[in-house]
Amino acid sequence: MCRVDRTRRLGICRQSDRVKVAWSGLHRGEEPPITGEHGSGMIFFTGCPLHCQYCQNRQISGSDGMDIGIEISDEELSRLMLSLQEDGAATLNLVTGTHFIPSIIHALDMAKSRGFSLPVVWNSSGFERVEALSEIDGYIDVYLLDCKTLSRSTAKRFCGGEKYVDAIIPVLDAVRSWHPHTDLEKMKGTLLRHLVFPGEMEATLEFLTVFAERYRDSFYLSLMTQFVPPLGDPGFERISDDEYDALVEAMEVLGIDDGFMQDPSDDDVLWIPDFTKDVPFPASFADPDPYFLSLKHR
Repeated sequence: MCRVDRTRRLGICRQSDRVKVAWSGLHRGEEPPITGEHGSGMIFFTGCPLHCQYCQNRQISGSDGMDIGIEISDEELSRLMLSLQEDGAATLNLVTGTHFIPSIIHALDMAKSRGFSLPVVWNSSGFERVEALSEIDGYIDVYLLDCKTLSRSTAKRFCGGEKYVDAIIPVLDAVRSWHPHTDLEKMKGTLLRHLVFPGEMEATLEFLTVFAERYRDSFYLSLMTQFVPPLGDPGFERISDDEYDALVEAMEVLGIDDGFMQDPSDDDVLWIPDFTKDVPFPASFADPDPYFLSLKHR
């Protein structure tokens, strides 16, 4: 909808029509069903249509003007998917692939014709068009979507603008209609993430209320408290113990008991990746895919 011919110039996602991948490998920091025994097979695509001010992947999302990644063909993307399967990945985890949907579909078709069989996870901000998601839905086993906020003021402050609020509910309603039930043991359905922004507890409580009323019976919830300002802005404080306890109580009152909740005391984990490195995450979290490294250093 940015009305750009990306064969000629960059779109609002700040990418051309050619797939660009920032990193690929096994990652052991996702929710347990997605991670499995050895890790989720991640493909982090460069670019994003949203541009959140405090994006943890700002080196590759375009939020700070950086453009880390390597351009690859659809054929190479399909081979990367197969390589992740050979690595022992539990799932194929496609991170922010919205602006490359046609190429991803092409690559999946090629990979499947060569024996690819991993469950496919669509990992995104939720800032999408239903029409675009409907094109790739038949390939997706699990949606791992963000619902960053339903508050316009919070969206304006943290999510690149109020437009996020207008986009997210139609996406959630569409995904629920396509996948009305979630069974993560069978790798089917939707896992909905919500990140608690500092100083925005009321917005999180609003989200939890809507989740309980509209989506509790269809989705699992993953509530995250890992917000870290990438630029080290001292104006933000981590969630307090009292706030965490209030969230736990709210979830109990609302009957939200299927899902995951991050422990805010786990503050020794480096949540901000450095995509200038071959392994952007702590070594205990990730292993790069050998085929991706061969493409990166060719």
